[in-house]
Amino acid sequence: MHRLLLTNFGIHAADQFTLAALPLLATLLMPGGPALAGVMVAAQGAAWLLLSLPAGAWVDHFPRRRLMVLASAGAALALGGASLFAAVPHLLAPLVMLAASGTVVTVLAGFAILPELVGRAALPAANARLELARAAATLLAAPVAGALATLGRPEATLVLAAGLACAAGLAALGLPEPGAVTAGERRPLLRLLAAGARFVWEQALLRAVAMAAVAWNFAFFALATVAMPLALEVLHFSPRMAGLAIGGYGAGLVAGALLAGRLAPRQAPARMLLAGPALSVAAMLAWGLAPQVAAPGARMGLVMLAQFLLGFGPMLWQVVQTSLRQVVTPPALLGRVGATMQVAVFGVRPLGALAGGALAAQMGFNATLWLAALGFSLSLLVVAASPLRRLQAMPVPA
Repeated sequence: MHRLLLTNFGIHAADQFTLAALPLLATLLMPGGPALAGVMVAAQGAAWLLLSLPAGAWVDHFPRRRLMVLASAGAALALGGASLFAAVPHLLAPLVMLAASGTVVTVLAGFAILPELVGRAALPAANARLELARAAATLLAAPVAGALATLGRPEATLVLAAGLACAAGLAALGLPEPGAVTAGERRPLLRLLAAGARFVWEQALLRAVAMAAVAWNFAFFALATVAMPLALEVLHFSPRMAGLAIGGYGAGLVAGALLAGRLAPRQAPARMLLAGPALSVAAMLAWGLAPQVAAPGARMGLVMLAQFLLGFGPMLWQVVQTSLRQVVTPPALLGRVGATMQVAVFGVRPLGALAGGALAAQMGFNATLWLAALGFSLSLLVVAASPLRRLQAMPVPA
């Protein structure tokens, strides 16, 4: 399990460091403003949309450890190249997309391996530990990127990301190679993918999770695209202050992951699933108040609070819904169902990023804040109107 933790930390840290660096690079090294920042974040997120489904089929049909090692190595090489072309948008965008493709494969393979490593009863605690590793990576990303930008080296964050992806691949080398791949099954790729998508759509709990996740992630990446430019240009934070304030998201993730493993056996899953979008709506109130406050310290406190809530509540949601997916999905479908959900969870990243950046450029940052608030509210309504709100215990395994 500790090898999987190290792999998970490394690959997520590489992804989060890259995500934190892109708006800074677009703002400080390129004359593009929030619209270009949206394009850069969208390029990174496009990999989750384009590659997740075929990667899910690979995870169900090829040795998962080998996939994790190769994908992490590919991400490291791509990020190394991205650091050399950090001021060249038409080269940076495809390189970060290639690096994110390595993250997609590694994360999917880890999701499919975990039930065999720990068993059903230990899934919530194990997922909480994995999410804690991801949260720690996210907590570090924005402050480190902000500090390096203050030193005049925003591209150095990509160098760190490359090293972290390499470390993830080395850790994956020590993983066991569980069975549960269906290498003997030979069907057209589209039919294999359709089986996973059909299972998600026909399973009422998974369908609700997917719909809520689409709305939440669209809103979050619309906000993530403008958070750094808004902090620098409207709230007048220094890059270091902006990194610390936006890093409140990582602190919320860490707090949520620490509590999720303890709360999951004691709380009804429904409560934790509702907490994610509900606290996200509350976070937008703090974001909306920040520009209205005169004192710089109070503005920074509101942004940190908003970001903390955006990390804390959704982390509770993440641990429970991941465990729920692993419980209700047959082992032979884990890769493809995980891929289908990954498209729902992460595939709307580029759409939200593009919408958030374009709206800010055309109508101002407040318009993007309203768009994010609407998306989080829709996510809350989906959970509240679905069978998830009645889920008092984990269902029987598939």
